[in-house]
Amino acid sequence: MDFTIQSALVPVEHGYETVDVQIVAGRIAAIAPGLQGVGTIVDGRDKLLLPGFVNAHTHSSEMWQRGIIPPTPLELWIAELYEFEPLDPEQLYLSALGTAVEVLLSGGTSVVDHLVMIEGRELESIAAAVRAYRDVGMRAFVAPLIQDESMTAGMPSGGTAQTHAPYIRSTAETLAIIEDAIAQFHRPADGISILPAPTGIQLCSDALFEGCVRLSDRYSLPLHTHLLETRAQQLLAHEKYGYSAVEHLKRLGFLSPRTSLAHCVWLDDADIAILAETQSTVVHNPLSNLRLGSGIAPILKYLQAGVNVTFGCDGAASNDAQDLLEAIKIGSMLHNVTDVDYRHWMTPRKAAELASLGGATGLGMAAELGSLTVGKQADLVLYDLKNLSLLPRTDPIGLLIWGRPTQAVDSVWVKGDRVVTDGTVTTTNVDDLRQQLFDRSQWITNRQSASIRQVEARYRAVMNLPAQTPGYS
Repeated sequence: MDFTIQSALVPVEHGYETVDVQIVAGRIAAIAPGLQGVGTIVDGRDKLLLPGFVNAHTHSSEMWQRGIIPPTPLELWIAELYEFEPLDPEQLYLSALGTAVEVLLSGGTSVVDHLVMIEGRELESIAAAVRAYRDVGMRAFVAPLIQDESMTAGMPSGGTAQTHAPYIRSTAETLAIIEDAIAQFHRPADGISILPAPTGIQLCSDALFEGCVRLSDRYSLPLHTHLLETRAQQLLAHEKYGYSAVEHLKRLGFLSPRTSLAHCVWLDDADIAILAETQSTVVHNPLSNLRLGSGIAPILKYLQAGVNVTFGCDGAASNDAQDLLEAIKIGSMLHNVTDVDYRHWMTPRKAAELASLGGATGLGMAAELGSLTVGKQADLVLYDLKNLSLLPRTDPIGLLIWGRPTQAVDSVWVKGDRVVTDGTVTTTNVDDLRQQLFDRSQWITNRQSASIRQVEARYRAVMNLPAQTPGYS
C-alpha cells in the first residue's frame, strides 16, 4: 500500500528538518517538504522518523529461560541453558513471536536470530521461527546455530589430556540441514533469509566453517558466528591453532564484508586490523557481556580502525530482554570509561547510525536498508516526541538514545507494510501471545542444574580460580 508520512521530523547533517516522505511499492519514493500526498496519509507531526534498527544478534528460543539462570560465566551458563532447552517447536514459534514484538516496540525492524534448534527436529525448528516472523511481518535473518563438536570441547584443556564424545551429527549432515533450510525457507524478497551460522571456533571444526563459506558463495548469503566472547575462548583458540582465532578464520576464508561476528570481546590490535582489512562487522552485545562477565568489547578501537560495528540484544536468557533501545544506550555509553579522550566517545547520532546502517551493512543490505534514502526499502520507525520520556524538547535523537524512552514507538513499517500503529502491534494478537507464554511456563525458584555442577570444577581449574569455594547453588 502506498502512503505519505506528512510533516515528520528527520535528521539532516546539521540538525533536523520537517519533511514529507512518500512510499510507493514498499520503497521511499521522495523526501521533501510540502510533497503532494500519495496513497494513505499518515500524520507525522511532532514525531521523529528514523530507519529501522537491526537487532543483529539474538537467540529467540532463550526466552523460555530468561530471569532464571544464575550469574555465571558463559561456559557454565550455557551448560544450564542446554539442560533445559525447549523441546517443542510451538515453544520456538511463541518465543520468536515474542522476540519480534519486543524488538518492533523498541525501534527494530530486522532481527538476526541465531536459532537454537531442537535435536532431531531441526527443520521443524527453523519452520517454527520462520512462521513467527512471517506472521508478525518482521524482516528476519534466521541463522540456525550449528556445531559439529561436543560441548565438552568448548573449554580449554588447561594442559591436561581430554577426550570428547563424537557430536550427534557429522559435519556433512549438519551442512545438509542448512542447505535444506535454504531451499525451503530462504525468501529474501518476502523478508526471510537463511544464514549459515556456525556457533563459533569453540565448537566447530575447520570443515564446518569451510562448508558454510561454500554455502555462502553458492547462494550469496551473509555469514554469522560468535567470536571470542570470553577469555576462555581466547585460551582455547591458542590451544587449537597456536595463534589467533581471527587469523585462523581469515585463513579459512570466513571473514569478508558479508560476515558479522557477535561479541568480539577478546581481540588484540592485530586482530582488529584483520577485521578492518576484511571489512567484517562486529555485533556489539553489551548487556550479555556484562551479565555473563565476559568483558567489555573494545568498540572505540574498532570504530577508530574503520571496522563496521552494530548492536545486538543477544539471547533473552543472557540479557534478559529484547529491548533494542536499551542495548544501544548501554552499548554507546559503556565505552566512555575505556578511553580518556572524550573526542572518541560515541554520540547518540553515531549510535543510531550504527544500529541502522551498521546493521544493514553487516548483512550486505546497505544498498537496501539502514537510512532515509530515496530508493531504499521502507523499513521505518516513527517515534512520538510528545511521549513523556522524550520531553522536554531538546535533541530528539539524544533523548531517544540516551534517555531510554518507554512506549515511544508510534508506528513501524517493514517493506512498506505497517506492522505497528499507535504503539500497538497489529499483525498478531499480543494479548493471546502473553497468555500462551504465561500458560506454558511456571514460576521457578532455586532450580538446580546438574550440568553446571559437572563442569564447574574444570572451568575453575583452567581459569586458575580457587577450587575450594562454594559450588553452584
